[in-house]
Amino acid sequence: MRQQWLWRGLSPALFLTLALHGNAQAQNGQKTYDLKPVTQERLLKGPNDPSAWLMYGGNYESWRFSPLKDINRQNIKKLAPAWIFQTGIPGQLEASPIIADGILYLTASYNHLYALDAVTGDAIWKYDHSLPDDMRVCCGPTNRGVAIADDKVFMATLDARLVALDRKTGAVAWNVKIEEYANGFSATVAPLVVKGKVIVGVGGGEYGARGFVDAYDVATGERRWRRYTTPQTGEKGVETWEGDSWKTGGGPTWITGSYDAEQDVLYWATGNAAPDWNGDVRKGDNLYTDSVLALNPDTGEIKWYFQFTPHDVWDYDGNTDLFLVNVERNGKTVKALAQPNRNGFMYVLDRTNGQYLHGSQYVDKLNWAKGLDEKGRPIVDPQFVPQPEGKEWICPGAPGGKNSSYTAAYSPQTKLMYVPVIESCMQMKKAAATFIQGIPYWGGGWEGSQGDDQSSYGHFSAIDPTTGAVKWRHTEAYPLIGGTLTTAGGLVFTGNQEGLALAFNDATGEVLWKFQTGGSVRGQPASYKIGGRQYIAIPSGGGGIVATIAGEPPLASKGSALVVFALPQ
Repeated sequence: MRQQWLWRGLSPALFLTLALHGNAQAQNGQKTYDLKPVTQERLLKGPNDPSAWLMYGGNYESWRFSPLKDINRQNIKKLAPAWIFQTGIPGQLEASPIIADGILYLTASYNHLYALDAVTGDAIWKYDHSLPDDMRVCCGPTNRGVAIADDKVFMATLDARLVALDRKTGAVAWNVKIEEYANGFSATVAPLVVKGKVIVGVGGGEYGARGFVDAYDVATGERRWRRYTTPQTGEKGVETWEGDSWKTGGGPTWITGSYDAEQDVLYWATGNAAPDWNGDVRKGDNLYTDSVLALNPDTGEIKWYFQFTPHDVWDYDGNTDLFLVNVERNGKTVKALAQPNRNGFMYVLDRTNGQYLHGSQYVDKLNWAKGLDEKGRPIVDPQFVPQPEGKEWICPGAPGGKNSSYTAAYSPQTKLMYVPVIESCMQMKKAAATFIQGIPYWGGGWEGSQGDDQSSYGHFSAIDPTTGAVKWRHTEAYPLIGGTLTTAGGLVFTGNQEGLALAFNDATGEVLWKFQTGGSVRGQPASYKIGGRQYIAIPSGGGGIVATIAGEPPLASKGSALVVFALPQ
C-alpha cells in the first residue's frame, strides 16, 4: 500500500535565541550587520550581486546559477567545510538557504526558521512557528525556504499560514491565514516576491483541496488576489470536469514559480487532480491541474496555460521547476519555458504564448504513454492506466521521473539543464473514492518496485533544452533527490541518498569532488561570496525519499544540518 507521511508536531529542538537591537543594523555579539532594504531592483539583480542569494531559484528565471568562479574545476578538490549548522530537527531538510547582507536564513521541517551569520554559522535569532497537533500534511513536514523583501522574510507554514518576520530581529510583523488547515490545506512552498507582492501556493491535492495561487501585500499581509487552479461554474474550462467535481479537484501549487520581468508574466505550475488514482468521478481533462499557468502578477489573470498530463490518474503532478531560457528553433532564438515534468517527459514551450515547441523523454523507464503528439499531448497506453487489481508495473512510479521536492539547474554558459532523475516503476491501483473534507482523498495507491527487472536507481543528466538531447549522464545506485546548483566555475553541485555532496564538471559529467555530509542530501544548494571568499551551502539530512522505492538508504539520518564549504584561506 502507499506509504503515508501523516506527521504530528514534535517538540522543538533546544536552541539559544539571541536578541537583536537597532533599527538599520542587526547585532550578533560584537558583530554588526548593515541591512539594506531588499528592493525589487535587488531581486531583479539576483546572484549578480555575489554576496546574495535572494530567492529559491537563485533568480527569477529559476536557473539556480551562480556567476561566481573562485571555486572552479582546477581547485575544487581543495573544497572543505567552513562551518556546519545542525538544526536538531527531524524530517526532510529540503530548503534553499537565502543570503542577504551577511545573514543566511534557513528553514527546517516543522517551520523552524534560523538566521545565521553567513561567514561563521553563528546563531543570530530563531523563530519557531506554533503548529497544531492535527495538521493535514501529505508528504512530510518540510519547508522549502523563505522569501525576502524590504526588511522582512516570509515563510509559509504547515498549518496554511503566511508569516512575515523582521529580518533583523525575527519579530513577527504580520501573520495571516491562507486557508483553513483542517480542510486539508498546508503550505510548504518557498514564496516568491514580485513587485511588492508575496506570491504563495498551497498543498492539499491529496485531500481534495481546491488549489490556488495567492498574492499578499509585502507591507501589510493583505491579500491582493487569488487564482484558483480549477475553474468554477460559468468559467472557461469547467466543462473539463464532470458535474461539480471541480470543487474537490486538487491542483495544488506547492513549488515556487518563475517570473519574466521583461514580459511581466508570472509562471506557476499546478499539481495532481483529486482523487489521485481514480478518475471515474472527474471525467474529462481536468483543467488546470498538471499544468503551467502564465499569470498577470498584478491581478492573477490567466494569460495562457499548457496542460502536461490531462486527466492525471498516476499522481504525476505538473509542478516541477520552470526554467525561463532561450532556445534555437528554425534558426531563430525563441523565449522559452522548459520543464522536466514528473511524468517523464521534458517540455519546451514558447513562453510568450504557451505554444508547444517540442518534448523528449528524459527517463529510461516510461510506459504509461507511447509518446507526445504534435501538440504535446501524451498518447496514453490504456494498458498502463491504474486498475483495481494493480498488476501492471507503471513507469515512472508515483514519485515521478523528477520529483517536485528538489531542483534541477540551468547554466547559461553550457546552455544545458542538469536534472536529478528517479528511475522506478510501481504497481498503481485504483480504488473507490469518497470525499470527506480533511480526510485523504486518494482513490487508490501504489506498491514499491520489486524484482530484479523492476529495480530502481537514479541518474544525473545534462540535457540540451533546444534539442532534448542528453549530453552526459552520471548513474547512481539510488534515485537522486537532491537539489542542484551550477556555477561559472564550470561546476555543478548536487548530492545523493548515501550522504555525498557531489561536484561535477559541467561539460563532461566527471565527478571532481565529493564529501560525506552524514545524511541523505535533499536540500537545494546555494553560493555566495563575502569578504573575498566564495561559499557553497548544501543542506543535508532527513532520510531518503521512501523505502518503497529502493530500500532505506544507508544514511537516513533523523536530524539535519547545513554544511557550508569554502577553499582554505
